[in-house]
Amino acid sequence: MTLFTDHLAETLIVIGLILLAVEILVLGFSTFVLFFVGLAALITGGLMYISLVPATLFGAIGSLAVLTAMLAAVLWRPMKKIQAKTEPKEVTSDLIGYRFYLPQALNPGDSLTYRYSGVNWTVRTREPLMAKQEVEVTKVSVGELEVRAAIGE
Repeated sequence: MTLFTDHLAETLIVIGLILLAVEILVLGFSTFVLFFVGLAALITGGLMYISLVPATLFGAIGSLAVLTAMLAAVLWRPMKKIQAKTEPKEVTSDLIGYRFYLPQALNPGDSLTYRYSGVNWTVRTREPLMAKQEVEVTKVSVGELEVRAAIGE
């Protein structure tokens, strides 16, 4: 315990770096709590190192609490905007381009069940298709295949 209290500024800097590394590298900015506390620990350690904050446990806890609250109040919205910038990605699958013959006719708005690779898929289309017609998968979502009439080879 004396090692911790004798080198409180350095300990806080190391703790801050560890918290930031966990938040950024492991969690990927999924929660900002570790980011704010880690940043506050780095700042508190720096302020203790240059003697602007007393190097006591009470000074460390007080400074950490105040700085964490201030950083959260100031940085919450910008961090939330950074986190919200995600573009929806179209699902890619090895099934796209897969061809098979429809067991029965299929019209837009209707669906049928097709068993492939041990899974019962719901098949949908945007164009009328006849029974025994060769179709090609154009889109895959959970348990669902969208197909169109197969064109040539």
